[in-house]
Amino acid sequence: MDFEPSQRCREFQERLQQFMQEQIYPAEPVYEQQLRESGDPHHQPAIMEELKAQAREAGLWNMFLPDEDHGAGLSVSDYAPLAEILGRARIASEATNCAAPDTGNMEVLYQFGSPEQKERWLQPLLEGEIRSGFAMTEPDVASSDATNIAMRIERDGDEYVLNGRKWWTSSALHPHCRILIVMGKTQPDAPLHRQQSMILVPLDTPGVTVLRNLPVFGYVDHEGHAEIDFSDVRVPAGNLIAGEGDGFMIAQARLGPGRIHHCMRAIGAAERALEALCTRAVSRVTFGQPIAMRANIQDWIAESRIEIEMARLLTLKAAWMMDTVGNRQARVEIAAIKVAAPNVALKVLDRAIQVHGGAGVSEDFGLASAYAHLRTLRLADGPDEVHKLSIARRELAPYIPREEAVPAAS
Repeated sequence: MDFEPSQRCREFQERLQQFMQEQIYPAEPVYEQQLRESGDPHHQPAIMEELKAQAREAGLWNMFLPDEDHGAGLSVSDYAPLAEILGRARIASEATNCAAPDTGNMEVLYQFGSPEQKERWLQPLLEGEIRSGFAMTEPDVASSDATNIAMRIERDGDEYVLNGRKWWTSSALHPHCRILIVMGKTQPDAPLHRQQSMILVPLDTPGVTVLRNLPVFGYVDHEGHAEIDFSDVRVPAGNLIAGEGDGFMIAQARLGPGRIHHCMRAIGAAERALEALCTRAVSRVTFGQPIAMRANIQDWIAESRIEIEMARLLTLKAAWMMDTVGNRQARVEIAAIKVAAPNVALKVLDRAIQVHGGAGVSEDFGLASAYAHLRTLRLADGPDEVHKLSIARRELAPYIPREEAVPAAS
């Protein structure tokens, strides 16, 4: 395995780090102030649109997409270090048009969308003109098992009719959100993994009702996480992505890159938390000494560095495998990083919060908010338990007679 960044990756790293220093970090308090003064937690601060224009001008746009005609044409291994840098600031991904769930939705449309779907929805997403949501999780079933999804998508002439309820549909409250990719069942009697399909549903379609926003540990995210009711929602048959029964396959294709992006951003957040921990530790004095001199604080710092490095290398290995042998062959490594990276980031953040004392649980340093949002990563794109199940089954496979083998979890 060669983890040495390519020359092109290094060039992007240098430009992105400069952009973060000169534009993103100074814009963070401005963004928060504009959001607060608007009185609307889902308001789009003007500074974000300025940052997007600056990112495009700097050539730091759609870096996640490995296609030179639509994105930067970077491999997964080359984009991973850039995702880490973006993870240091919550506003950086949107500023560069590399924010979830848009990245996953753009990848779906890029890989599986029809020419009409690409023109109508992919192009404005690539231009950063609109945002999108991904409606998969449901409140009434355990959606960690995607085969449980109950949303019905039924053919009626030249249309499909959707009925059901979704929640945790991220970005649905963003003022620029225009389109949802919705997963539901089109063929309940088909084999288990051929029952689901994905379909494009404009947010303003009659019958689509945003019931509420779901806070995260009390935080109201700018993009929102919506609970949405679909009641006799009709969309053209041409809105179906790929074919009937392809939903599970599309979901697996979508979640592979998405998981590694999440993990590298989590590592970036952990790095920034460690910097905050060290800065605080050397500047605060207790009982006559900077707290950085305390043995337990030094242990936390050392453990944080070790854990971050291990998580980064594991993630880079997964990225390298995705580039060389494909997502399917890398699925165990992808599952492993999805467990490891968020847990490492949470450990580091917890230590940073503790070193900051009461300030750590306030919003003065952003640590509490970062902790809350990273905690959701242990659930998003599959909970830890599902990923561990996949890993354990792979480890057990050589010891179990073939006729007793159980298919790996998604």
